[in-house]
Amino acid sequence: MEPQRISNTRLPTLVFPTSADGSRYVAAQIAALIRQNNAKGRQTVLGLATGATPVGLYRELGRMHTEEKLDFARVVTFNLDEYYPMSRGETQSYFLFMRETLFKHINIDPKSTHIPDGEIPRDRIEEHCRDYEQKIRDAGGIDIQILGIGRSGHIGFNEPGSPRNSHTRLVTLDPVTRRDAADAFFGEENVPNQAITMGVGTILDARCIYLLAFGERKAPIIQKAAENTPTEAVTSSFLQEHLNATLVLDEPAATDLSARRRPWELGSIRWTDDLIRKAVIWLSLTVKKALLKLDDDDFREHGLHELLREHGPAQELGQRIFEDRLSTLVSHPGSREPKTLLVFSPHPDDDVISMGGTIIRLVEQGHKVHVAYMTSGSIAVFDHDALRFVDFVQAMNTAHDIDPARTLQFVGKVRESLAARLPGQPDIPEVQQIKRMIRETEARAATLACGIPPTQLTFMNLRFYQTGTIEKKPFQPEDYDDVVALLQKLQPAQIFVAGEMSDPHGTHRVCADAIYECVRRVRKMGQQFEVWLYRGAWEEWEPHEIERAVPISPADLERKKLAIFRHQSQKDRAMFPGGSDRREFWQRAEQRNRNTALVYDALGLPEFYALEGFVRWRE
Repeated sequence: MEPQRISNTRLPTLVFPTSADGSRYVAAQIAALIRQNNAKGRQTVLGLATGATPVGLYRELGRMHTEEKLDFARVVTFNLDEYYPMSRGETQSYFLFMRETLFKHINIDPKSTHIPDGEIPRDRIEEHCRDYEQKIRDAGGIDIQILGIGRSGHIGFNEPGSPRNSHTRLVTLDPVTRRDAADAFFGEENVPNQAITMGVGTILDARCIYLLAFGERKAPIIQKAAENTPTEAVTSSFLQEHLNATLVLDEPAATDLSARRRPWELGSIRWTDDLIRKAVIWLSLTVKKALLKLDDDDFREHGLHELLREHGPAQELGQRIFEDRLSTLVSHPGSREPKTLLVFSPHPDDDVISMGGTIIRLVEQGHKVHVAYMTSGSIAVFDHDALRFVDFVQAMNTAHDIDPARTLQFVGKVRESLAARLPGQPDIPEVQQIKRMIRETEARAATLACGIPPTQLTFMNLRFYQTGTIEKKPFQPEDYDDVVALLQKLQPAQIFVAGEMSDPHGTHRVCADAIYECVRRVRKMGQQFEVWLYRGAWEEWEPHEIERAVPISPADLERKKLAIFRHQSQKDRAMFPGGSDRREFWQRAEQRNRNTALVYDALGLPEFYALEGFVRWRE
């Protein structure tokens, strides 16, 4: 798919509809160079990154090797970085990540792969770093360097303050970086304080660079890296000085770029309905005047002369957007007649966190609401919660004289495994089952608080998630079959899907993309229904994006919070809170729902206590 080229950035920028499209594009550039060099008997030198961002790229390269015979025999790789200290066998090691994500899926010579050594003795680190630089030079330099970007703006582990001419070295990690890595290490206290990384200068020596960034969470730092002047405070901004560096984004990651955020400030544009809505709402909130109170001077004084001239006057523009936003307010989101509705929840609590108020409303209005939990969410259960439930079972079995010997054996095995397991290591199957059952019982309690009986819940426990670690497989063929079968069985009039792509490990993104594919499949079979996207745990829809706003009363918001509270293992402190937002999920949900209502009120629309927003998915 052809990307959109963004103008007015200091760094060439390509935006793709999805992260998969962006990953395929970069994979095609790499493949073309490999084939070209192979034909000439030359080696290809790649600089590689780790983390969630390049996983799709590596999977596509693996597919190209398997299905298109892309030959990696002449490829040499150098990874950007590695935590220090870090054993190669540890779950969080980049050595293990690269082997599992890419190297074992292609025909690359292990001797041609290079990763900084996280086990090198401290007194040999400087020598090791010099040797790493020399190996890159001996290989002829890096042909294509792949980068991700951290929320601090770092490339590699070049944290704020790293000099432009820096080379491979031991660095101390920024607190933001360590917080972002906490999920992978099951606690910030387990994250190493240091890492070995290629320097900014080493990276800039590459002949071609692709920086990949996907998801809403990357949007603020991408704006700084691409549009602000180069600075050591945002080391990725030095890429602006490279002659062949390209920024590869998906739509959510591009949202804060000026060309997307306020394109009218950059010159003449074609005023579509979406842009008119966005501009007028932005103006209303900026000048703190209701839509119907805007006047011509407001438009002129805020750079909207062209909009006023082509679609004004102000009164007509304000009235137009007022009526447009008024039409989004829906008191019967499931229609007036009782229907069968299906909510897809990636984890066992996304449903009530993001649209619990709407679920309550739908049930009260007579609709049969089903919820499909796509994953078990077991890795988000703390060990102490698993032990608490084991204690309960042991006490109950003892009280009722239920097979004491077998109970003692089972409890001992669980306790021993949890005591011996290192952070990030997979649980044994018995513990995984306990944690899955905890999440399932919490989900049943939560939906019951919303009026949904357990008979209307489906725990899909899809295969892609069943790794026992935060790293997931691709969506499996059988997983697609299960989703299609559920849609065919229930024949829903509407389905609800998590449209939020900023969850810490991308499960929402994987689930959403898979559901869209399944919707396409069943539509080809003649099945039709509406698809609505919800948000709420990490991001919220912008006011100009909302297509359905469901009013939530104070009583219903309290019921929604009660349902969220039923997820006791996620209460007080979630295993994966995501980014720097340390609020509990019920606090996020309440404040976002209240804020959406306040925004509507500020626009001069009817005042509500809270609102849940939705966007309709279209091909």
